[in-house]
Amino acid sequence: MEYEDFINAVATRAKVSTDQAATLTRATLETLADRISAGQAEDLAYQLPEGLDDHLRKPPPLSGRGEHAKSFGLGEFVRRVADRPAIDRAIAGAGVSAVLTTLREAVSRDEFENAVAQLPKEFRQVIEPVGAGGRHVYGS
Repeated sequence: MEYEDFINAVATRAKVSTDQAATLTRATLETLADRISAGQAEDLAYQLPEGLDDHLRKPPPLSGRGEHAKSFGLGEFVRRVADRPAIDRAIAGAGVSAVLTTLREAVSRDEFENAVAQLPKEFRQVIEPVGAGGRHVYGS
C-alpha cells in the first residue's frame, strides 16, 4: 500500500480530510509505537511506505537499555492521540479506528496479529471487521 492510499483510506473511514487523516495517522502510529515493543513497532514500520514508517520508529534510548512498551488501555490510547498537536478531540476515536483498520490492510496478517496481541482485547472493538476479503475478523 502506498502512502497516499493509506491516507485516503483513513480519510474515508474517519470521514475527515486527507490533511486531518495524515495528522491522525501520525499521532496514532506514534502512540502505537509507545504501546507495543520496539521490535514489533520496527517490524510494522518495515512493511509501511516511506512517510509512514518513521512514525513507528523511535530513537534508541540514551541510557543504552532497551525501551519497553508502556501499558495503557484503549481509553488512554485515544486520549494520548487526542492530546497531540493539531488533533481534533472529537475525531480522535474515529481516527484511531480508521488508522488501525487501515494498518491491518497495509501489513502482513502475521505482523498485525503480533502487534494486536500486545494490546488489550478492547482494541479489537475499534478494528473494523473484514468482510468479503477473506481475512481474519477480530473477535470471532
